[in-house]
This record gives sequence, structure tokens and C-alpha cells, in this order.
Amino acid sequence: MSQVQQRRALTATEVVTRLAKLEGWRLDGDGTAVVIQKTFRFAGFAQTMAFVNAVAWLAQTRDHHPELIVRFDNCTLRYNTHDVAGLSQADFDSAVAVDALPGAAHPVPV
Repeated sequence: MSQVQQRRALTATEVVTRLAKLEGWRLDGDGTAVVIQKTFRFAGFAQTMAFVNAVAWLAQTRDHHPELIVRFDNCTLRYNTHDVAGLSQADFDSAVAVDALPGAAHPVPV
């Protein structure tokens, strides 16, 4: 069975439990449009783009791609699993992987 076939929508309780373990991530939207999202801030454009490229590489290796909102000194990531019409474990696993990227854990404060 492929990774995509193993995905399932998490229950509300599972989402809340997993979200509590992530620093700075929050829920946005509702129903099938619900996402987990976090904004990462950087000193400037070069650092932001280095982060975006690292996220892109992770997304390709995991076959799980976030929505990216990229600005000069920040990037917002939004995860949702479209094929289950909600949030899946893949969203939370991806969030943990992104948080482990160099520069992600200690972004420049606003």
C-alpha cells in the first residue's frame, strides 16, 4: 500500500493532541479547508529563499507539498492533505521536519 493510500483524516482530538506538540503552529480555516500554519521570519530575502528552497526539497522527498506564502523577510507554510479532505499525520510529520531545518527554530523576532 502506498503512502498516499495509508493517509486518513485525523479526528479533532488527534489534531488538537498533535498541534499541542508543535511550537508556533496554529489551525486556520475549517472543514475540508482546515490547515496547520506557521510563519517563519528571517533577517532578509536571501535567508527567506534559502529556507523556501529547503522546504521545497523536503516536500519533494516526502511527496507532501505545503502552500507557501513568500515575502521579503518571512514565509508562511500551510499544510493540508487534500486527498483526505482534512489534516493527516503527513501534515504534522512535515511540520516537525520543517521545524528541524537550520534557521527555522530561531527566526528573527518581529
